[in-house]
Amino acid sequence: MMGKEKKSITISDEKVHERVKIDMEGAEKELERRSNFLKSLIQKKKEIEQQEEKHEHLHNKNDDVNNVRVRACDMALPLQNRAFSCARDILDSMPPNKLDSKRLALALKKEFDSSYGPAWHCIVGTSFGSYVTHSLGGFLYFSIDKVYILLFKTAVEPLDH
Repeated sequence: MMGKEKKSITISDEKVHERVKIDMEGAEKELERRSNFLKSLIQKKKEIEQQEEKHEHLHNKNDDVNNVRVRACDMALPLQNRAFSCARDILDSMPPNKLDSKRLALALKKEFDSSYGPAWHCIVGTSFGSYVTHSLGGFLYFSIDKVYILLFKTAVEPLDH
């Protein structure tokens, strides 16, 4: 009788070992699946961060050098960059510490009227308040150094005669 018990224990041990082996394989597969899922999440997060970094770099292109700060905006990035570079070029052409706000406002207005159609308005100064209505996608309020610039577009409607 003792021989039978040993045999049944041995069979039972083999079944347990087989079951443990199957469970371990399943656990390994599940662990690998979860690991791959986490890796994909980490990769997606890195891609999103890189895109945000790239967008921020484009949006704030040379901002540290040019000291540009966007204060409020409803304008496409290429138009913003055009305004920044145009304003910087005009400011650089002025004598140091001699801001000609009318000249800067007129130059920006003319640049945007000729490039993007009529009815652009520009306000430039070191201290001013405003409340304006603008066309969709046509508003930018920014500063360069200590100069504040408000550039916006309004709709032009023909007069009925």
